[in-house]
Amino acid sequence: MLIGDVARRSGVSARMLRHYDSLGLVRPTGRTEGGYREYSSEDIRRIFQIESLRSLGLSLREVGRALDDPGFTPSELVDDLIRQTRERIAGEMELLTRLRRIGAAEPADWEDVLQTVALLRALGSESAGKRQRAALSSVERVPVPVEALVEAALSETDPNVAGALRWALAQSGDGGLALLAEGLDAPVAEVRDRAVRSIAEIPDGAATALLRDALTNSDLVVRRRAALALGARGVVEAVPTLIDMIVEERNDVDAADALSALASDPASADQIVTRLVDRLGHGTTESSARRRLTQALADIPGSTASRALAGLSQDEDRAVALTAAYILDLRNGR
Repeated sequence: MLIGDVARRSGVSARMLRHYDSLGLVRPTGRTEGGYREYSSEDIRRIFQIESLRSLGLSLREVGRALDDPGFTPSELVDDLIRQTRERIAGEMELLTRLRRIGAAEPADWEDVLQTVALLRALGSESAGKRQRAALSSVERVPVPVEALVEAALSETDPNVAGALRWALAQSGDGGLALLAEGLDAPVAEVRDRAVRSIAEIPDGAATALLRDALTNSDLVVRRRAALALGARGVVEAVPTLIDMIVEERNDVDAADALSALASDPASADQIVTRLVDRLGHGTTESSARRRLTQALADIPGSTASRALAGLSQDEDRAVALTAAYILDLRNGR
């Protein structure tokens, strides 16, 4: 078969076939009566072998080794090709993500594109100062796509930069909540913590709903941070977790402050007092925890709290009784 026929039937151009010939990869072994070089069936078979190996990403040099070296073993080369392919895919995915984020920013002109690219690069900088400035300027200048802000917020380790990113997310609205919700179930505890912190700074109702759901999260830290945020928002479902925090002495001062904020509503105040007194009567609660629970009653307004303190002033636990009596004196202006 002449070179033109081989090219038509194999899909390999005549030019490439001549290149294979020049490299010694496949040379026509026959001759026509007119002296033209002719490809045999074995030559054509080798052409298809070359194309198959090239489709795996092998260079022509590697193809030649694979076909001609009897001692050649493919395992190491295939492993290397897998590594190279993964790196190439990662690079392409990174490019795709960058392009999507630029598109999400809806640039009006190329100047907007360049500013968005500069901000995205700054968010990924090794310099904490650059990352912080990028987060702060993302609101004032060309907005950074919310997806990029969420990714940065969930991975940021510097507390100052993290605060700037949470602020920027809060300014951007609730567009990042779906991604932050995924962060609440991330396999890494630090990412879950950053997610709930970020949600807590977004003031709308959708964020509040996510924080309510977070009260049942499997991560205790997430539940506690959600309870503190919900307490500040007047959500009474947070009360049981806040009381647990006081008992367990985990951010107990913040938890007591959150209970005090919730108690500004009289109905909530009575509910909080009832739960605190019930927990005080729990036989397994240690003396130090009972004292903290008593102290939490200090900032709960109303007669229900006063009656509870009067009863506790007669408690068998002297530390609790003294604490309750002291709080009562303060409430009565003594």
